[in-house]
Amino acid sequence: MDDLKVGVVGAGVFGGYHANKYASLPGVRLIGIVDAEAERAVALAGKLGVAAFTDLDSFLAEVDVVTIAAPASTHAEIARQALNWGRHVYVEKPLALNVADGRALVALAEAKGLTLAAGHQERAIFRAVGLLDAPETPVRIEAVRRSSYYPGRGTDVSCVLDMMIHDLDMALALNPTPPTELRAEGRIVHGPRLDEASTEMTFADGMELTVDCSRLDEGRVRTMRIVYPSGAVEIDFMTRAFSNGAAFPLDPDFAETPDGKDPLGASVTAFLDAVRGRAERPLVTGGEALEALDLALRVEGAARPR
Repeated sequence: MDDLKVGVVGAGVFGGYHANKYASLPGVRLIGIVDAEAERAVALAGKLGVAAFTDLDSFLAEVDVVTIAAPASTHAEIARQALNWGRHVYVEKPLALNVADGRALVALAEAKGLTLAAGHQERAIFRAVGLLDAPETPVRIEAVRRSSYYPGRGTDVSCVLDMMIHDLDMALALNPTPPTELRAEGRIVHGPRLDEASTEMTFADGMELTVDCSRLDEGRVRTMRIVYPSGAVEIDFMTRAFSNGAAFPLDPDFAETPDGKDPLGASVTAFLDAVRGRAERPLVTGGEALEALDLALRVEGAARPR
């Protein structure tokens, strides 16, 4: 399968990122963009010289591979339709809005022998640094993820499902034992969904995780401090600043690696390699995205003001 026909669902900001990425990759042919708003679909498709669609079935009939970068509230239903068409699917986070829908997608992809990947691209940074192969398990992780409020961008879900879910996924990548205790609090300003949330949880092996997220700040902050038995590792995902106080080696020049320079490209390429059978799995599987969703929903439920 050398000439994959690919398409993107959603002509917004993230749809544009994915469409441009596909258009730049060898061995794939970007067929078109589908969006419920014809004007947006035409605008993005026109820039890339591909077809614009407003009807999902007509779009799915023309492609082999689909990226879903539509509003989060539509992810599960669009993914279900694409999988039923026999299409390999890459879904921007979150995989779905509830565990039942996410579990159904994972089962459907498995039953049909299709690749289901999810857009938790910051795992590519972990891979570039070397953290996915670290010889120690963290004893504590502290993450902060804050940004400004942009009406209509990710606001169809809470800040937990839009933002914090990245940090939860990365914590689960470093420690597969389940969380056993969880506390959270949150604040709603623009309503009806959480705009700020923080959580503290303890994993089965004793690791502690704290995450603070907000979409009410000025500017953007994306940091993580990972404390290992031998020392702490600190990462700034915005500036790519990095320090390693642990006893094992990590790559201080990760920002210059292919994964570090282009996490989205690394994630999309891993997905396409899995589709072609060149890799056993994408960067983040549907099953892993389901685990992150499950934990995010637990945080969301605990954080919602009573």
